[in-house]
Amino acid sequence: MLLSLVGFAISANAGDVVTVTISDGVEDPSVKAKMERQISTLFTEANAAHEAQRAMNYASLGVSDEVQTSLAMLWDNSPFVCLDTEIVERCLSTSSGYQVRNLPLQLVEAEEGDDYQEAVVNFDAQGNMTSFRLAISTNLYMNVIKSNIELVDLRRRQLILDYVEQFRTAYNQKDSEFLEAIFSDDALIITGKVITRKTRDGVKLPDKIEYTKHTKRDYLDRLKTIFSKNKQIRVTFDEIEVMLHPIDADVYGVTLHQGYTADNYHDDGYLFLLWDFKDETHPQIHVRTWQPDAYDKNGTGSKQRIPKSEIFSLSDFDI
Repeated sequence: MLLSLVGFAISANAGDVVTVTISDGVEDPSVKAKMERQISTLFTEANAAHEAQRAMNYASLGVSDEVQTSLAMLWDNSPFVCLDTEIVERCLSTSSGYQVRNLPLQLVEAEEGDDYQEAVVNFDAQGNMTSFRLAISTNLYMNVIKSNIELVDLRRRQLILDYVEQFRTAYNQKDSEFLEAIFSDDALIITGKVITRKTRDGVKLPDKIEYTKHTKRDYLDRLKTIFSKNKQIRVTFDEIEVMLHPIDADVYGVTLHQGYTADNYHDDGYLFLLWDFKDETHPQIHVRTWQPDAYDKNGTGSKQRIPKSEIFSLSDFDI
């Protein structure tokens, strides 16, 4: 069949059965088989639902109500298919069970270049699926993991990356409840926008970036309006840097290069998040900043990438 995507089309048998094999990382064969079955069934059902132009049959997946609800939110806002009929991936151990990464999927209504994504699936120790999310790329993930300082920091970095992927997926799902919970009540939220300037005679002047502070309530209310007015929101990350606070071992700064796409809008910029992991079961974001990644700094008519010294980081905020 011909699978249509926005702006182009690709040939694919999107109704095909998908078989997932876990190559290693799980010793118990029954747990391994259960995990393989759940991912295979999920991708096969997504393909069948897309081909029949129907909603997914979540009850057939054998997952919890919570996972079904999360999948339904993702499917409604970012429907996907799997074009690979056979997938072989290894499993990673986590503090709460297992994780399978690098699972290929195609976002059905995405623009060319943004359509291919990877999923990450988490399981508990018994092999029950606990979450299905859009992942950051393998290279970004491994770069952060390999930069650990000590064992506790490695565990925290895995946790941070897990929440970064939850944070990204929340925008694709339009999950206001997750964002409400993850921002602290007194969170400092700063957004930047480029202001273009000219003289009265029309002579081009250097652009400047104007920053605005928002409360958590103001930001989330604005975000809910954006969610309601746009059929789809897509957030991608293609750069990531994680920094441990020099004094407080529970605080991390995460800088991400973000692509943000709505129905008729797109921007690229730097997102900075200041995370507090004192309570690892309920981490909080105390600071969220966004700034454009390029502007006409010199008034020459061409944009230059913002220098690293101007990108918000841990050193810009008192803890």
